[in-house]
Amino acid sequence: MAKEDLMIQPIVQLGPVIITNTVVTTWVIMALIWLLAWLVSRRLQIDPGPVQTAVEGVVSGIEEAIKEVAPREARRIMPFIGSLWIFLTIANLIGLVPGLHSPTRDLSATAALAIIVFLSTHWFGIRIQGLRSYLRHYMIPSPLLLPFHLISEVTRTVALAVRLFGNMMSLEMAALLILLVAGFLAPVPILMLHIIEALVQAYIFGMLALIYVASSIQSQQLRQHEPATEEGENHA
Repeated sequence: MAKEDLMIQPIVQLGPVIITNTVVTTWVIMALIWLLAWLVSRRLQIDPGPVQTAVEGVVSGIEEAIKEVAPREARRIMPFIGSLWIFLTIANLIGLVPGLHSPTRDLSATAALAIIVFLSTHWFGIRIQGLRSYLRHYMIPSPLLLPFHLISEVTRTVALAVRLFGNMMSLEMAALLILLVAGFLAPVPILMLHIIEALVQAYIFGMLALIYVASSIQSQQLRQHEPATEEGENHA
């Protein structure tokens, strides 16, 4: 690993559009996910084999994690959160392949992912609650808090992008420094560190995205539950 490997390298330039190695790697990951999904889904069986069993285990694990946070709308948001988790896991681990680097070490890639989470949060909230009901939650508990709600929407999106970028870039820099000092005497610890950190960061990013989406969905449901609870207590 050389110092130049940490830099984002342009591959092709089409006028003002520059296609970097981050973009190419991202396209490869998306094509790989699509191909694997197609291969697995076209041969589903009632009596699953080892591959189908493993895939069903992953899907069930993701579904259970989503149900813990948003039990009512788990099926609606599972395609988005599940795809995000799978993409991030592969994207973070692909740096272990010689000649390839994780696209999440590029701030532009993590910023794009954070923007997708930002837009999806509002999209799910508006689709499930309705535009007026969704916008109303920014005025609760007081309209005076509206500026703070808006600021928090921006800051948490920026934090989401910077957190993933910083951790993945620092991981590759740490691996570079260790290799420069110890040579190839410590490849296994570096490999284990990379795998653990990549999985942890994918989980954290996906879980934060899940929490943001769930909060936008459940704010209206909680407000609807409160009057029903109060009415039940009054009758009692």
